[in-house]
Amino acid sequence: MKGNPSFNRLRLLTGDVVADRLRTTSVIVFGVGGVGSWCAEALARSGVGVITLVDSDLICRTNINRQVQATAASVGRVKVRELAARLSAINPGISVEMRQEIYKRGTADRFRLENFDYVIDAIDSLSAKVDLIISATEAGCTVFTALGASCKMNPTRIRIAPLWESQGCHLGKLVRKRLRRRKFTGTPLCVYSEELLPVRSTETGCGSGDCICPKITADDDALVHEWCSKKKQINGSAVHITGTFGFFLAGMVVQDVQQRVENGSRERELQE
Repeated sequence: MKGNPSFNRLRLLTGDVVADRLRTTSVIVFGVGGVGSWCAEALARSGVGVITLVDSDLICRTNINRQVQATAASVGRVKVRELAARLSAINPGISVEMRQEIYKRGTADRFRLENFDYVIDAIDSLSAKVDLIISATEAGCTVFTALGASCKMNPTRIRIAPLWESQGCHLGKLVRKRLRRRKFTGTPLCVYSEELLPVRSTETGCGSGDCICPKITADDDALVHEWCSKKKQINGSAVHITGTFGFFLAGMVVQDVQQRVENGSRERELQE
């Protein structure tokens, strides 16, 4: 049996060349919350050998309903550290890097995006998301982005499309507007849902004096933050939606690797 037997069932689908290529593929995941955490797990379970996790946050009790590394025992711990430990437990041979950092225009140069094959954008911040899409594209990476996964309950309405063609997603509309303003002409693929449900409860405590989210303190001033009070509204979210978004993103990586291998094989056949 070739390769790591843990991934034999996927190898039966992809073939040996693709499985080996996945093992050397490098992916950086920005945001390891409800979408990014499941994407990272799916990448690890697909034999992707080099994964970098970027997120500044600590695990909150309100994360438990949708984030893979969030449990009652892990509340207050660093998200990227808990997730990295889980990925290493899945595949001890994986190379996983933890970066408890905030991605924004002022920190973009720290990440050297040109060193990665794929960039996964699972960032909530609109300005950071737009900047990451532009920076990753300019660096020559293949970037896949997640649009709004909150206020959704129907997984059959989740779609994959070029970012410019997404429909019914308020976040997508705002992202496109800012990309046009910056004269961006790339065509990254996105995962989105056209569904939008109303918020049926506002009693979250988040961002108030009753907020139970852990407060980050660090030597780096950029990490000392509390996100909830900066949000205009706390939206509801469900794991079968955020997880599906994450699985779609991971699947896009696997399928893109396979397509590239197959295209390379066809080109060699034509040359012969």
